[in-house]
Amino acid sequence: MELNFAADSPPLHAIAAAKIAGVSLITNPTLAAGSPPTLVLASGQRLHGALVVLRYIGRIASLPDFYGQDAYQSSQIDEWLEYAPIFGSGSEFEGACSFVDEYLLQNTFLVGNSLSIADVAIWVGLAGAGLRWESLRKSKKYQNLVRWFNSISAEYDAALSEFAATYLGRRGSTKAATSKSKEPQSSSSRSTAVENGATETAGSRAFEVDLPHAEVGKVKLRFAPEPSGYLHIGHSKAALLNQYFADRYKGQVIVRFDDTNPDKESNEFVDNLLKDIETLGIKYSAVTYTSDYFPQLMEMAEKLIKEGKAYVDDTPREKMQHERMEGIESRCRNNSVEENLKLWKEMIAGSERGLMCCLRGKLDMQDPNKSLRDPVYYRCNLTPHHRIGAKYKVYPTYDFCCPFVDSVEGITHALRSSEYHDRNDQYYRIQNDMGLRKVHIYEFSRLNMVYTLLSKRKLLWFVQNGKVEGWDDARFPTVQGIVRRGLKIEALIQFILEQGASKNLNLMEWDKLWAINKKIIDPVCPRHTAVIEEKRALLILTDGPKDPFVRILPKHKKYEGAGEKAVTYSNRLWIDYADAESISVNEEVTLKDWGNAIVKEIKKDENGVVTQLEGVLHLEGNVKKTKLKLTWLADTSELVRLTLVDFDYLITKKKLEEDEDFVDVVNPCTRTETTALGESDMRNLKRGDVIQLERKGYYRCDAPFIRPTKPIVLFAIPDGKQQTVAK
Repeated sequence: MELNFAADSPPLHAIAAAKIAGVSLITNPTLAAGSPPTLVLASGQRLHGALVVLRYIGRIASLPDFYGQDAYQSSQIDEWLEYAPIFGSGSEFEGACSFVDEYLLQNTFLVGNSLSIADVAIWVGLAGAGLRWESLRKSKKYQNLVRWFNSISAEYDAALSEFAATYLGRRGSTKAATSKSKEPQSSSSRSTAVENGATETAGSRAFEVDLPHAEVGKVKLRFAPEPSGYLHIGHSKAALLNQYFADRYKGQVIVRFDDTNPDKESNEFVDNLLKDIETLGIKYSAVTYTSDYFPQLMEMAEKLIKEGKAYVDDTPREKMQHERMEGIESRCRNNSVEENLKLWKEMIAGSERGLMCCLRGKLDMQDPNKSLRDPVYYRCNLTPHHRIGAKYKVYPTYDFCCPFVDSVEGITHALRSSEYHDRNDQYYRIQNDMGLRKVHIYEFSRLNMVYTLLSKRKLLWFVQNGKVEGWDDARFPTVQGIVRRGLKIEALIQFILEQGASKNLNLMEWDKLWAINKKIIDPVCPRHTAVIEEKRALLILTDGPKDPFVRILPKHKKYEGAGEKAVTYSNRLWIDYADAESISVNEEVTLKDWGNAIVKEIKKDENGVVTQLEGVLHLEGNVKKTKLKLTWLADTSELVRLTLVDFDYLITKKKLEEDEDFVDVVNPCTRTETTALGESDMRNLKRGDVIQLERKGYYRCDAPFIRPTKPIVLFAIPDGKQQTVAK
């Protein structure tokens, strides 16, 4: 088999597991940064994702029980695999060591009685911590953990020594562990992470590069969105990096709306961008608008014309583009200053002649960097501006106004994504021609997500064509959309800051973000019970309470703050059809939060569909020995109607090619609804509340209870397990 991966993030646990198990792998660090590892089987079939590859190796290895003895042990291993990335977290490291050390006090291995891929994942996490772990090994602080680590090291010395020499090196794999860090929160420290917004942990290790030419107390940054859409996850990275560096250098951030294109912009977008910026916790010192500087920008344009550094061009757009690509000078390039000023006035007036023209900078038409080939500075536009109406008929381009306003506003460092790299020379050249103070550009990689469009033009298409409800639709990558889906802002902040200011292009999996989110919501969200309405089956307990009674139970057994709920017990219980179908006659099952029962009879209709079960209580039965743990609801009139909504990706392709039309890969089915019944306490849910439905997953309340005939609407929250695109 062949394992392909990005050189900066090898799937260390999968490689180590293969070496221990003697699974032959050809390893190729050839994928682009941010790409998930890919395992190519001998048959040519492929598997994607580090944990997917690790589990596959666990399944095919000849080592006994390497991926568990049964389904329960495999699930235990999965829990440890989710936990393992915590060892890549700086502040959580010792908390994780303590947690595992205590567990190993009574266990030789993490799962079962033999080595499993869970042990390999934790071992790799520790070994990857380098000197930090080595110093703890020499102390007597975590004796059980050290005993376990040393035992594995000795037992598989040949395989692990080779692995460590190749992938960990002298200093250990601190870098690799950081890049693979997933959910850096142990069960003992999650609440603290929630309170801190999870930013300090991520931020403390996300950055290894300082801002060039930065002085503490003198740094001024700007976050400059165009008000042509809502803030999305890609913009969030830029906003949070600006905030991070402002905090680090005791500087300030301003929000500047780059409102130079009246065709696309509106006050609605301004208002919602400010709302999203505050949601992210950006502490800005001022809000400015590029349109505030329109008079000065026009003066600068006229100054450049008079100095022979800009000219008016009436070449048709397509021909102009062709000439720029070929390095051909426009016939207008050598117009006199007088002619240029005359045409410039026509542009300002928005006359018929002026509408045929644009203002271009006279830079260098032969420069290999095409952005320097006389870029456009001004265009005519008769659309009224959302702030200043129809006062202007000409508007500056981003290339012209950005270097001007950055310098005039006292910005010291302009953070820009690396997609603008080729325009950096243009930015500095224009600033120089203007005679303005130089602003330092600092680049970071644009954030790209799988199965996701981040172009505002493309997102607008979904809004205008009714494919989504609006910019805050739960399928959208906007801040409002993913928050409506159930994402906590702390998780988004942690996810983005963990990537740091890397300049590598990132194609990120949503699974990682949702896994971080799960670690935040799981310790505190209330638990409720629901039964899928379709085909639900009635379980009649012949010796159960004929008169229903109520018990008060905690909504979360480990978190008192979740509150309490009233649960009704009866001799008539609704259960999910999937559970009813899996029960055998005379099987003992566990009724969650009650006890055991024995099913004596199963009734089916003419199509073989289970319609009713009869059984007797066996409350003295051992709940640990039953295979099925059933969620149930007493058959009462107090139950509430629910609509459970699940979502899929808006497109069916992981990554679009540059020339590919996104309309061709639009997912035809992205929203599915399931009707269900919920316990009566769910009447108290408020919009935005996050809950867990026992054995069904996490949900956010989008529409609370209003009246019995109108169902509560719950949006399913992904939990970080691999999501599949609908066929």
